[in-house]
Amino acid sequence: MIDFDSKARGWDDVPGRRERATAVATAIRKNVRLSGQMSALEYGCGTGLLSFALQPRLGHITLADSSSGMLDVLKEKISSSGAKNMTPLLLDLSIDPLPTERFDLVYTLMTLHHIADTLDILRKFHDLLKPSGIVCIADLNKEDGTFHDHEFEGHHGFDRVQLRKLLIQADFKKIRFTTPFSIKKGARVYPLFLAWGEKK
Repeated sequence: MIDFDSKARGWDDVPGRRERATAVATAIRKNVRLSGQMSALEYGCGTGLLSFALQPRLGHITLADSSSGMLDVLKEKISSSGAKNMTPLLLDLSIDPLPTERFDLVYTLMTLHHIADTLDILRKFHDLLKPSGIVCIADLNKEDGTFHDHEFEGHHGFDRVQLRKLLIQADFKKIRFTTPFSIKKGARVYPLFLAWGEKK
């Protein structure tokens, strides 16, 4: 599996990562009505690229990740930016209890394919939302296993029909998909989806 702690310092400098986060943030803003009164949770935030792109449009943002190395870089970025509405949180929902806070918006970028039990994490996202809260998930379309160039134990992307079924099982409604970005690796192109839905 990827050693995220060791990769944290150079994470933002990898070509395409900033552009990817900007494209996903644009798609979220286009399809979800954001406001400065909304509380948000980014799960699997890494160095916070997506949250920094959304930060001016939201109220308080909790940025959660299981990598302390990523959060160290994130803390430096928050400090240097002067942002007052961003709080890092070390959190692994596969082993840690749910935070007590509830949110208007939960979002992830390229995180879901690293989590073994997809339905379980979707149900936890549902639990973390306030009534009528919104979940936004950006990740890879189903791919042939060539996206990761190392021994990878996670999901090789997601079939949209199957993911929709899982979101419904997790009690989300009004589920929609769009394609905000594609990742190019050599001659290969890997489209990303943005899925969003509302808590029942």
